Amino acid sequence: MAEVKSWDWQIGKRILADVEKIKSNNKRVDEFAASPDGERISAPILLEDGSFAISINNEILPNRYEYLWYLRFSPDGRLIGLVRIDDNWTLAVEGEAWEERFEFAWHPKFSEKGGSIGLLYKKANLYGVAIDGKIWKQDYQAIRDYCLSPNGKKAAATVQVESLKEADVFGFFEGVWSLAVDGVAWGTKFVNVWHPIFSGDGKSVAAEIRTDIDDYSIAVDGKAWDKTFGCVWSPIFNPKTGKVIAPVRIGGVWRLAEEGEIIWEKEYNQLWNPKFSPDGAKIAAIASPKFGKWTIAVDDSPWKLNMDEMVLEPIFSPDSRRVAAVVKSKNLWSIAVDGKAWGEWFKMIWNPIFSPSSQHIIAKAERGGRYFVVCDGRIAGEGFESLWNPTFSPDGEKVLLRYIKDGKYQREVIPIGKLLG
Repeated sequence: MAEVKSWDWQIGKRILADVEKIKSNNKRVDEFAASPDGERISAPILLEDGSFAISINNEILPNRYEYLWYLRFSPDGRLIGLVRIDDNWTLAVEGEAWEERFEFAWHPKFSEKGGSIGLLYKKANLYGVAIDGKIWKQDYQAIRDYCLSPNGKKAAATVQVESLKEADVFGFFEGVWSLAVDGVAWGTKFVNVWHPIFSGDGKSVAAEIRTDIDDYSIAVDGKAWDKTFGCVWSPIFNPKTGKVIAPVRIGGVWRLAEEGEIIWEKEYNQLWNPKFSPDGAKIAAIASPKFGKWTIAVDDSPWKLNMDEMVLEPIFSPDSRRVAAVVKSKNLWSIAVDGKAWGEWFKMIWNPIFSPSSQHIIAKAERGGRYFVVCDGRIAGEGFESLWNPTFSPDGEKVLLRYIKDGKYQREVIPIGKLLG
């Protein structure tokens, strides 16, 4: 929040770039990205000589690359992109490439506050994780999922630790996958490992595991739960106790378990994406009470509202009292809050954003090829050619909008009252 406080929150708008001019003056312009504070807009530019460069506002940075893609801003406002130089890949931060070069690099991730940047790489036919340009001392034959610790100092990844001959099914079921933290693998091996996650203090890691042809469980720091299940989904740590919970399938139905013991008594057709409230006192999850129906369950109590197509991850308000989620029905999208859907439906809508007071919700939505800000279920003002997620000011009284209108990229700060009408 300290970084957000330092942004320009003066009411008004500024035009920062002529997007149409950027497009017309260059051979090709790929997807634009806007900085969190709205002060910069950037895109990969293909120049006439076939090289790539980075455009920021109305300027083009001097560095040239053989290829450039996945241009993004970190939460702390740094611009990153994957670049190819001399037939090798690496990451460029604010236009400057890491010294390390890779056969291939992909899947950049930011730590929670953006202070660290990680990616997966292939080097000398082996795989690993790099953080801020520093690679693991130990590489592996294959790599899948990875995550960064909350402070960005550590990385955990699912890795293949044993070789397999072609079609060696028996060897595979003896276990060839494990999890490595900063390159050091657990001493235990499993048939499969997925979706690692760090504890809040970064000292422990949990992950989904498969122990046999149809047995699944959760492992924490290399030790599996005592019980196995027909299936499991991604674990999370309880921020208050440090214990691990995960949805598990047992007896053909889904329930929520903690350390292998069932803690939600209701039986669900499906149960996904559990989330703890900010105060750690509540748990919400995507739930399917019966086949083809989706909702949110909070502390094992499903909303009465059911969707026939989809419900996305639950999002708690800062005060932990409210829950909102993106919902889909009849091929249209909206937001549901505490079991009630907004009256407006859209071709697409993005995750709800609570105000610091938890009183208001804003979201970006698409309808008719244009993008809108929706506040508490009401479409606020005109649509835009492009729009990035709006941001509340620290006091919740203002909203920062970043958009393209009439071919110009604009940054605008407006009072919340203007959105409410």
